[in-house]
Amino acid sequence: MSNDKKIRTAAGARVGHYDDSQSVGSRGPLLLQDYFLHEKLATFNRERIPERIVHAKGSGAYGTFTVTHDISKYTRAKIFSKVGKKTRMFARFSTVGGEKGSADAERDPRGFALKFYTEDGIWDLVGNNTPVFFIKDPKKFPDFIHTQKRDPKTNCKSATMAWDFWSHTPESLHQVVILMSNRGTPLSYRHMNGYGSHTFSMVNENNERVYVKFHMKTLQGIKNFTDAQAGEMKGKDPDHAQRDLVESIENGDFPKWAMKIQVMTDEESKSFRWNPFDLTKVWPHGQFPLIDVGVMELNEVPDNYFAHVEQSGFAPTNVVDGIGFSPDKMLQGRILSYPDAHRYRIGVNYEHLTVNKCPFSVKNYHRDGAMRFDDNGGDSPNYWPNSFDGMTVDEGAQGIPYELESNTVAYFDRNHDDDDHYTQPGNLYRLMSDEEKTHLVNNTVGFMNNIGTERRSEIIERQLSHFYRADKELGQRIAVGLGVTIDVTDLV
Repeated sequence: MSNDKKIRTAAGARVGHYDDSQSVGSRGPLLLQDYFLHEKLATFNRERIPERIVHAKGSGAYGTFTVTHDISKYTRAKIFSKVGKKTRMFARFSTVGGEKGSADAERDPRGFALKFYTEDGIWDLVGNNTPVFFIKDPKKFPDFIHTQKRDPKTNCKSATMAWDFWSHTPESLHQVVILMSNRGTPLSYRHMNGYGSHTFSMVNENNERVYVKFHMKTLQGIKNFTDAQAGEMKGKDPDHAQRDLVESIENGDFPKWAMKIQVMTDEESKSFRWNPFDLTKVWPHGQFPLIDVGVMELNEVPDNYFAHVEQSGFAPTNVVDGIGFSPDKMLQGRILSYPDAHRYRIGVNYEHLTVNKCPFSVKNYHRDGAMRFDDNGGDSPNYWPNSFDGMTVDEGAQGIPYELESNTVAYFDRNHDDDDHYTQPGNLYRLMSDEEKTHLVNNTVGFMNNIGTERRSEIIERQLSHFYRADKELGQRIAVGLGVTIDVTDLV
């Protein structure tokens, strides 16, 4: 590489005037022929790519995943092939509903996205810091996110929109209870758990399949802000979580999480009390205990935030041999939407970027498109089959056949035979300490008090009915806090 230190244009031409534009006389108008002026301004105008619709503000770091326990009885994935095996990885944490300039301490779920650079390809585990979500069908996702963004009239966040949607969607209650607790305001990204949330599958060397859920347990301990502390931090340092992650790694205090899985057999899935593929439900640990897998450590801050964190693209589509999908409807929807979002936001060749690129062999016939970063396949064929390159498909990667529960195609009610929205959030409330219950009630009352006057009583009454059905004490305490009464005759 040349040691030439001269400034040049993007095309390599030498630049003779960096600060001064070419003009007609010292006070005259500028000339169109000053190409470097236009290059600088046009490049500056395009420095920002579209921000993510969700998870816009995030923090990221590289690290290592180390296998600590043998799970080969469940999966043949090479990342888990032996105890002690290390795999390079990248993690991105984020808030969900806020814009790129929002505060890290907002009451919001947190994204918890992991990218593993395995020799079998990229494996993306794209989850949150909660094991459940607000909805169970992807067709509802745009509507839900609209309620978490800005009112189309006022351009302000709206408690009315949020509670109106939640009160019309009782399946959201489990996640609402988590969000309204202090788990909705984590102290930092280092002090929260992560979850794959969805149900995935694993296949072993004998082509035996099980269903799994992934858990990432923080080894720093769980710590949360109270609502008051979160409000103070938003004004004090809106970037506190980003700063905390960077400083902890640079100080050698590398954050770690223990990966664990829950395993459910196909037969168990058929007799489980709830739909095991419902994203609003958890699998009880007493019935499906956590199994140790390994430890992830984040130990490298990217040298350029935009290149690595902002341009990172995670997709549940990216699985490797030994890890697969399930009938989880929300997972099926994300398989479509996530890669599509990256192609829109970053470009069709986003997987050629350093942070998204598989460091091992990648061979296919994809060609062209904006910002192709390599030789675009050179003079090799761009079609298959052909008589020249000798490339073949890998028949061992075809997966295993499986039967679906039905061959009927229809628009099924997402809550058909699966309308118990109250047992699990009620159980969660009853597991809380007295202090945690009080924080949950106070946080909920504070947020619901911001519901607007139009339809206020209707929205509050509808949402209170959900809280009452989950736990009578919870519903009563929130009602008292709001200063309202509700006829609970039909709820008990």
